[in-house]
Amino acid sequence: MKDILEQLEERRETARLGGGQKRIDAQHGRGKLTARERVDLLLDEGSFEEFDMFVSHRCTDFGMENQKPAGDGVVTGWGTINGRLVYFYSQDFTVLGGSVSETHAKKICKIMDMAMQNGAPVIGLNDSGGARIQEGVDSLAGYAEIFQRNIMASGVIPQISVIMGPCAGGAVYSPAMTDFIFMVKDSSYMFVTGPEVVKTVTNEVVTAEELGGAGTHTKKSSVADAAFENDVEALAEVRRLVDLLPANNREGAPVRPFFDDPERIEASLDTLVPANANTPYDMKELILKLGDEGDFYEIQENFAKNIITGFIRIEGRTVGVVANQPMVLAGVLDIDSSRKAARFVRFCDCFEIPILTLVDVPGFLPGTSQEYGGVIKHGAKLLYAYGEATVPMVTLITRKAYGGAYDVMASKHLQSDFNYAWPTAEVAVMGAKGASEIIHRADKDDPEKLAQHTADYEARFANPFVAAERGFIDEVIQPRTTRKRIARAFASLRNKKKEMPWKKHGNIPL
Repeated sequence: MKDILEQLEERRETARLGGGQKRIDAQHGRGKLTARERVDLLLDEGSFEEFDMFVSHRCTDFGMENQKPAGDGVVTGWGTINGRLVYFYSQDFTVLGGSVSETHAKKICKIMDMAMQNGAPVIGLNDSGGARIQEGVDSLAGYAEIFQRNIMASGVIPQISVIMGPCAGGAVYSPAMTDFIFMVKDSSYMFVTGPEVVKTVTNEVVTAEELGGAGTHTKKSSVADAAFENDVEALAEVRRLVDLLPANNREGAPVRPFFDDPERIEASLDTLVPANANTPYDMKELILKLGDEGDFYEIQENFAKNIITGFIRIEGRTVGVVANQPMVLAGVLDIDSSRKAARFVRFCDCFEIPILTLVDVPGFLPGTSQEYGGVIKHGAKLLYAYGEATVPMVTLITRKAYGGAYDVMASKHLQSDFNYAWPTAEVAVMGAKGASEIIHRADKDDPEKLAQHTADYEARFANPFVAAERGFIDEVIQPRTTRKRIARAFASLRNKKKEMPWKKHGNIPL
C-alpha cells in the first residue's frame, strides 16, 4: 500500500510541474504566474478540488505519442470564493503552449456541465496558443463543444473570462460569449487574426498589443470590461466581482452585512446639479453617495465614458447602475454608450439584479458618423433591453431628459416601477432654445422676442412638474433624501413578479 501511495504522490508531483521547471521559470520571466499559482490566488485557501489531473491526449501523429503530459495543458476543478462555490479552468501555457486538444476541451466542457448542473459561476483563466495543430479537426471540434456550453450557460450561470496571455483565432469566441472579460496589461491579447496575417492580407503593420492588447479592447472595441496591471490584481478583482453576483439565475444576489444607514441624508446632493444647465457635474459623485459605504464596482470604465455602468449595494443587496455622465459629451447617448448599457441591462435582467437608472441626457448624438454607423438600431438595443426587463427598476432624473432619449432611459412608459425626479429635472422634447427657434421661427431674426419665447418655454417645460401631472414621474423628491427614497423603493420591490407574453425569444435589433 505504501508503494502505491508513493507512486500516486509522484504522479501528482509530476502533473503539478506542468511543462517542467524550465518552462515555469520562463513563464515567471514574462511576468506571468503559472496556471496553478493563479488558481491558488483565485480560490479560498484550502478549497481547491481538482478534476482530471491525469488526463492526457490521445494524438499519435507528428510524434505526439512521445509527449503526453498529465493534465493536457489545463487545470480544472472547483473551490470557493469567500465561501461560495465556483467552478474554473486555468490553461497552462507551460504545457504545449496551453494549446487546445480534444481532451483539453473535454476537461473544460466537463467543468462547465457541472457548473450548470449545480448552479454555480464558471471562471476561465485563458492563456493558450490556440488550437493544437497536430490534432486537426479534433481540436476544432473541441472548441465548438466549448462554444455550445457557453451558449447553454448564458443567462443560467455567470460566466467570467480572464485573459492572462495569448488568446487568438477561434479561441476568442468562447470569452466573447461570457458575461465579463478581464485582461492583464502588457501580457494578454485577443485577436481573430494575428499581426503577420494582417500584414500579409492588408499590408498593415501593427503590433500584437496595438491589434488586440488590453488598451485596445477596453477603450476601442469594448470586447473587454476591464484591464489590470498584473495577474494578482486581476484575480483579486474577479473575487470582488463574484462577491456581487448571484450563483445562478434562480438565486438572488448575495446579501452581506452593511453598516451604512439606508435613511442617510446627504445634504451635499442639494447642490450637485449646477445652476447653469450647460455646466457639467460628475454623476459618479451621486453613485458613490447612494451606495453602501461609498463602494462602486464599475464595468467598462474606459469605454463609452458618456454612460456609466456598474454595481453598488443598497442595504447589503447588489444593484446594477446605469447612469448618464454629463462630464463626457454632456451625457448624450450614442452608438457605443447604447451598446454598453444595453448589454449591462440584459445581464442584470438575466440574474434578477435590480436596476437603478440615473438620467441626465440631452438626447442622441447627431452627425453623419452616428447615422451611418446605425445609431437607430444601436439605440434600439437599449430601448429593447429596458422594455423586456422584468427585474425591479427605479429611475431618477437629475436634470435633462430630452426627446427619445427620455423614453429610452427606463422611463415610466417602459414599465419602470418607480420614477423619481429632482426639482432640477427638465422633461421635454428638446432644449428651450432649440424648441423656441422651431415653434417661433417667424421671430428668428428678432433676438429679443426669441429670448422671451425661450424664457417662456423654460418656465413652462424646464421642470419635472408637467410629467408629474401626467403620472410619468411618481414623485419629485429632495436630492438630500435620494438614498432613503431609493432604498425604500427597492425594498418594496423585493417580491416583484412580472411575466411577459409567451415567446420562444424576442428579436432584439442586433
